[in-house]
Amino acid sequence: MSACCTPGRPCPGDAPATGPVDLGAPAVRTAPPAPAMAELPGGTFRMGDAFGEGYPADHEGPVREVTVAPFAIDTTAVTNARFAAFAAATGHRTDAERHGSSFVFHLLLHPAAEPHVLGRVAAAPWWLAVEGASWHAPEGPGSDVGDRADHPVVHVSHADALAYCAWAGLRLPTEAEWEYAARGGRDGARYPWGDELTPGGEEHCNTWLGDFPHRSDRPGGATGTVPVTAYPPNGHGLHNTSGNVWEWCADPWDRAGRERVIRGGSYLCHASYCHRYRVAARSHNTPDSSTGHGGFRCARTL
Repeated sequence: MSACCTPGRPCPGDAPATGPVDLGAPAVRTAPPAPAMAELPGGTFRMGDAFGEGYPADHEGPVREVTVAPFAIDTTAVTNARFAAFAAATGHRTDAERHGSSFVFHLLLHPAAEPHVLGRVAAAPWWLAVEGASWHAPEGPGSDVGDRADHPVVHVSHADALAYCAWAGLRLPTEAEWEYAARGGRDGARYPWGDELTPGGEEHCNTWLGDFPHRSDRPGGATGTVPVTAYPPNGHGLHNTSGNVWEWCADPWDRAGRERVIRGGSYLCHASYCHRYRVAARSHNTPDSSTGHGGFRCARTL
């Protein structure tokens, strides 16, 4: 797996190097919206890469018919506001908070967090292990999510996602459910909206623009996440199933079961390096790992 997608624990220098970091209380100034879910009838669909564009190690193919039972799934990734409500109600401390660090993309590091960089990922030096980085300090100490209540929560592990689901009376989607929902009824399409990335020159997802990982061509430079409803929904009413943040699924990656599947790609995906924002694309990480581009959405059985 390319480390650009999902650097995992242990972080370089995982033990705190500069002592405890006081980040204060999480700052979210907007009340959490009521969760919206799409109720889907289920059925049989073609799952996998129909274009031969997948990475062989990711096992996207062969295309096969898969049947899913009726289920409901969040129309958006879980937001900072919703996760803040969960943390306030339960006192949950995320794996990033308990370990004392998480991974931040180098161009997004907050200036105040520079003394808290513990190291770089050797295979992907654009990933920094940062002491004090967490869901409510996503770019490290000095950052907050006060103006990002409607952005997807990040720096959450698979275990954190399961804890949220238990509190909400929900569960993580299976990988098959995720792809069925993400396709929006477009059989075999490359993206949730069709086969072209930018039809008519119009952007449909939040992925990297520029020279990855050195330069962002977005206005103002690298911007990270965008609101969970920033782009139009697919045919099933789901937003941002390509780009923005990777999303945890319930399934183990392989028979060993040490890692879990993630789907959807993120704001760091770029065809020159990582074309995993296609709807069939998949990747994985260890269940205690967290990153600045990893989130989740929930599902339930009908």
